[in-house]
Amino acid sequence: MSEATRIIAIRHGETAWNAESRLQGQLDIPLNARGRAQAAQLAEALREEGLALVISSDLGRAADTARALAEPLGLPLHFDAGLRERGFGAMEGRTFQEIDAHAPEYALRWRRRDPDFGPPGGERLIDFYARSIAAAERLAQAHAGRTIALVTHGGVLDCLYRAATRIELQASRTWQLGNAAINRLLHTPEGFTLVGWNDHQHLLALAKDDAAH
Repeated sequence: MSEATRIIAIRHGETAWNAESRLQGQLDIPLNARGRAQAAQLAEALREEGLALVISSDLGRAADTARALAEPLGLPLHFDAGLRERGFGAMEGRTFQEIDAHAPEYALRWRRRDPDFGPPGGERLIDFYARSIAAAERLAQAHAGRTIALVTHGGVLDCLYRAATRIELQASRTWQLGNAAINRLLHTPEGFTLVGWNDHQHLLALAKDDAAH
């Protein structure tokens, strides 16, 4: 019988565009100061997890978050383009309000989670889901029986949540996708299973600091 792979799935730390509700997609936007502070909390939070390695999206915001986890723990760090955020093509760089104002037909299909919708130059939702889950499954199978960290993006994590809970692609999202939050899954030959989601205990001190200022 194949051994289960424990997966610690992490969204990258905050960027300026996250704070502005601006769609990043595959544009390479760096972490902001808060995002770097969030990433710096991960190594201590996961020190006792028995991680074997860290695998990250190759986009800078994920890569820098992954380095902040891997380097203090002396863990191997690998990059995989399969963990990239969804490509949003012509919608990238715009705020949600700008998309509503300038491309209402895109906004409507996007908010309805139309599986066949892909902005010009971007990925259809159904193709993005297939790409994300295939990448995560490939990595889990390659490291069966180990504990690995996947540092990725909100859209990829949304796909993983749906795969693990058997929630359809068009269902409305009711779960959080916090920056630098810790999400736990198992992978077996039967697929993904959800263990824990959006654990942000390691970030509470940062939130208190924000409130104090």
